[in-house]
Amino acid sequence: MSFALWTPLAIPALLAVLSLGVPSPALRRLSPIASSVAVLISGLLLVSVVLADEVPTLGGGLLRADALSAYMLTVVGAVGLVSTWGGLGHATAEPARFAGSYDALISIFLAAMSLAVLADNIGLMWAAVEATTIATAFLVGHHRTPRSLEAAWKYVILGSVGVAIALLGIVLIYAASRGTGEATLSWLVLSQAGLPLDPALIRAGGALAVLGFATKAGLAPMHSWLPDAHSQAPAPVSGLMSGVLLAVALYAILRIQTITDAVIGPDFLRIMLSVGGLLSLFVAAALLIRQRDFKRMLAYSSIEHMGMMAVGAAIGPAALPAVLLYVLGHGLTKATLFVISGRILEVEGTPKIDDVRALLVRRPGLAVPWLIAMAALIGFPPFSIFFSEVGIIVAGFSTGLGVVVGIALVLLLVIFASLTRLTVAMTIGAPAATAVPVVPAAAVPAAGAAASVTGAVPVSVPSASVTLADAEPHPDDPLVPDRSGHGPMLPLILALGTTAVVAFIAEPVGTLLTRAAEVLGGIQ
Repeated sequence: MSFALWTPLAIPALLAVLSLGVPSPALRRLSPIASSVAVLISGLLLVSVVLADEVPTLGGGLLRADALSAYMLTVVGAVGLVSTWGGLGHATAEPARFAGSYDALISIFLAAMSLAVLADNIGLMWAAVEATTIATAFLVGHHRTPRSLEAAWKYVILGSVGVAIALLGIVLIYAASRGTGEATLSWLVLSQAGLPLDPALIRAGGALAVLGFATKAGLAPMHSWLPDAHSQAPAPVSGLMSGVLLAVALYAILRIQTITDAVIGPDFLRIMLSVGGLLSLFVAAALLIRQRDFKRMLAYSSIEHMGMMAVGAAIGPAALPAVLLYVLGHGLTKATLFVISGRILEVEGTPKIDDVRALLVRRPGLAVPWLIAMAALIGFPPFSIFFSEVGIIVAGFSTGLGVVVGIALVLLLVIFASLTRLTVAMTIGAPAATAVPVVPAAAVPAAGAAASVTGAVPVSVPSASVTLADAEPHPDDPLVPDRSGHGPMLPLILALGTTAVVAFIAEPVGTLLTRAAEVLGGIQ
């Protein structure tokens, strides 16, 4: 089964090359979907193997699939499929000289994310995360507008600073490993308890590595790149960044946390992650209260959810199954919402919440999935985010972190109220009719006289008030609601359906989550 370790790397890389070299629009548009399918199938195959108590390796152990890696690879493939399939047909107006680059970069992004979760060597994991910075920088600036280019540069600068800090931390961890007799960056070796690692170097290296990867995860106060990048990138790219990039950065934090906890105990990073998580929740709550852009609203929601996951990571083993379930639920839900937001932006022509009203009446084909996905994102049952947040809160109270989860719960309530208000503003209500200026009846003869002078045909104007809907047909006419989904609906239905039922599946999902959490607890 070792072939499942290289297929999620090789197939997307090959499809990226074909996207650039083969002048076939159909191949280019389908290559990101095929890459996502390859990653998803590989992840499912590896899940079946690890549930049979096997751990496939490749390259002398350089690539390795334990329960956590297999689960995360499946998440990457599933979120990638929703974003690429749901976003099919998006961003088709790129200039001819850029043909193929958009689709090729998405395939490269998926390959890099797959490498990050399969690498046993934390240095190789860092290199894969850094590779995504390069790929996604071009994707963020894909529209080549001044705002998108500014967002891309901001992302490159802050992301590069973050991964540079993480690299310094990994170098210090490597230096600490010299006490084992042979310096190594193998996570499997470094996470073993009882190794003679230098505690001072591990403390400094772990703190720097977590701080660097927290920048990529969008945790406050290193979050400032995220709202601009998510709002300016094409909608499928925003879904990939929110559902995959942030999750893989959190995965890297969890791997580093396992090493530090084995050497210096959990208290050091627990404080760091608790502060970062609560600060992220506070930033999201403060900025969502008066948010006016629905794509930026989703971006700040990503900061909120990553903050809650960081709180779960701080709590430790008791909350890890809930955190891992959170990763899947958030990824699928956010990919769905970003895809729908792209469709709303295309048909409405504006990202402003104040300019998008009464969607449920005017465009039920978009409003219904938007409302369902927002209910999942806010944390309504039966969607998995609800059970994840409840699991984290219960675990926090049971492990003595009641103050932390209590503050988090208050901030979650503020965010809940803000997102509910913004969603209702966009979807509920009656559409406003815009009146056309009324032409007085006395002006009609004058108009006829003027027409006789110019030779034009006189036009009679009614004296009654006329609305825009009466003047000309409009797709937003409430009498003719737009029921089109403006794109494939099946991937969105599958994503929302999965998040609604996955928390109730004990076998194999519950077993897989438990085993993945045990990997982070040092039980192989």
